[in-house]
Amino acid sequence: MQSINDLADEFKACQKVLLALGDENRQHLILEMMQTGECDGIRVGAIAERTNLSQATVSHHLRVLKDAGLVKMRREGTKNYYYFDVDTEAMNQLLQMLTHAKQLMESLPDRSGENR
Repeated sequence: MQSINDLADEFKACQKVLLALGDENRQHLILEMMQTGECDGIRVGAIAERTNLSQATVSHHLRVLKDAGLVKMRREGTKNYYYFDVDTEAMNQLLQMLTHAKQLMESLPDRSGENR
């Protein structure tokens, strides 16, 4: 039982990343940032043009991604450039939680009722 409680704590610690990755628009923004070939980053307006989303919507989604540690921003004067750059601690927590979940599920008996 302790193992499932530990997994619940790990899951809670990963909620920001899971929430950020769970949204289709945010997944699309991440893919667009990767596919631009602009390693130095891309501006909100350019992302909005590529995705057909409003600048306000793109800004909102970028803020969620940034808060989750999936996107970073650099500033040049008054211009902000966003780029995909995952916080290694957040990613390590996610990988640890997924590994723990997999190990826990593999150790449990079949509960589906199909093998009765």
